[in-house]
Amino acid sequence: MANLGVNFLGIDFKNPLVTASGAYGYGREYESLYPLSELGGISTKGTTLKVKDGNPPPRIAETPMGMLNSVGLQNGGIDKFLDYELANLSTKGTRIIANIAGGTIDECVELAKRLNGTKVDMIELNISCPNVKQGGAAFGTNPVTAGEITKAVKEATELPLMVKLSPNVTSITEIAKSVEANGADAVSLINTLLGMRIDINTRRPVLKNNVGGLSGPAVFPIAVRMVWQVANAVSIPVCGMGGITTGEDAIEMMMAGASLFQIGAAIFNDAYSPVRIVREMNEWCDKNGVSDINEIVGTVKPW
Repeated sequence: MANLGVNFLGIDFKNPLVTASGAYGYGREYESLYPLSELGGISTKGTTLKVKDGNPPPRIAETPMGMLNSVGLQNGGIDKFLDYELANLSTKGTRIIANIAGGTIDECVELAKRLNGTKVDMIELNISCPNVKQGGAAFGTNPVTAGEITKAVKEATELPLMVKLSPNVTSITEIAKSVEANGADAVSLINTLLGMRIDINTRRPVLKNNVGGLSGPAVFPIAVRMVWQVANAVSIPVCGMGGITTGEDAIEMMMAGASLFQIGAAIFNDAYSPVRIVREMNEWCDKNGVSDINEIVGTVKPW
């Protein structure tokens, strides 16, 4: 059996699989299926300063080879996360990545400060959120604003900082280089692609929010391309995500340059997908004579 352990930003993960923010909650619903210690880590539900109800339903819709969501960061706020969710999760033997989101830089800074001294291993900063002081454009769609929020949060935290990038940009490498220059320790990508479906009988969008984030196997080739581009543009580690559903998908993402990866939509279709993917990775490594998963990171050979 291959060694699947990876070291990411000085943190040891027993395997490179992390459940993606928003797709796994805090793991409570899955504990009866398998020990959470079988996961490399959990990226928790996006946390905001205050309780957030999210968008009105319908806010999730199945699409060919994927799903659309406009949940809207529903969560119980930072106090509930620290007192209830983190208190439980920190006993489960897996790495904890706290995903944070805010409508202003000050909100994100405050969230980062609240996580100092806790049992969180790393922060994942979601810069796909609307910047409410700048007319609602996402922080992550502009290199300048992406850099500004990264710099402010990095200065506020004692924890390693990973910045989650939006694919809804002209050049994701420019965003990646900006957050690196402003202190990001790592980047994760891709967040969901903006999509829309219409019910032709009602002539209304299938989501109450009209548009939503597309995830699932349909976005996998785009995610692989962007991970490869970013991994070759920055010197900080990359966490890849977007449509991974099998162990071979995970291997492909790591060959593109990701040394850690996250799965999300796959869990909705198969609750056991995290443990299955790890098993399939082991099987691939045994079959292909790979003794250490770290050997394959960034090994794609472009023509």
